[in-house]
Amino acid sequence: MSFEYIGIDEAIGRRGLRMVVVGGVPSPWGEAAKGILHVKRIEWAAVRLAYDSDALKRWAGQRSGPVAIYDDEPPRAAWDEILLLAERLAPAPALLPADPAQRAAVLELGRGLCGDDGLGWWRRLQLVHAGLNGARGFPEPVAKYLGKKYGYSPEAGAVAGGQVVQRLDALAARLRAQHAAGSRYLVGSSLTAADIYSATFVAMFRPLPSAQCAMEASTRTAFETCDEATLAALDPALLEHREMMYREHLALPLSL
Repeated sequence: MSFEYIGIDEAIGRRGLRMVVVGGVPSPWGEAAKGILHVKRIEWAAVRLAYDSDALKRWAGQRSGPVAIYDDEPPRAAWDEILLLAERLAPAPALLPADPAQRAAVLELGRGLCGDDGLGWWRRLQLVHAGLNGARGFPEPVAKYLGKKYGYSPEAGAVAGGQVVQRLDALAARLRAQHAAGSRYLVGSSLTAADIYSATFVAMFRPLPSAQCAMEASTRTAFETCDEATLAALDPALLEHREMMYREHLALPLSL
């Protein structure tokens, strides 16, 4: 389902679902939220994050994205809050299984990808560390901003690569085990939110082609930067899963 971009004043005056998203960058957190809304066919309007907008900060409660706001309810910025809101607004198709064990597995995979101490968190610190130490990664001004915002320290940067590799290895091992059991999906035998998170977070290592995802060259260069250990951990099964997800479930080209 497509969506429209609107200005902050129009968004504040509307009802329904609006979501603040980072513009021009395939932020995996934002693209995952978009993917969930697409699969559930929930109508919504997008507001590009404007870092200098006091009105947006007052309305959304922060200068970041994604932030989902439904009617007059409080803003929701956490990955699981956005997922649970989408489940409430459109219970079918369910992206959280009814089975308790499978539901717990989806949420645990979500935390491992989206949460603090998750794959995305450590990959961001890995690219900040590279950019601040003269290597390919985020450009230095971006690295300084993100490092300050997300608690970078030289100590955290030094271990970020190892943390990334551990999480990629675990995700690939689960996917391969699912393949051996006859499933193309990360949990059970059908699509869940975990598959959407995995597909979008792979972009932090291997962005979609330009025709499908236009972005600034510096951002693409940063996302494509992988040391030997990270590149080795980027299992082809993860890329094949991402391709299947965009072919069968998610929208292309990305609208940034």
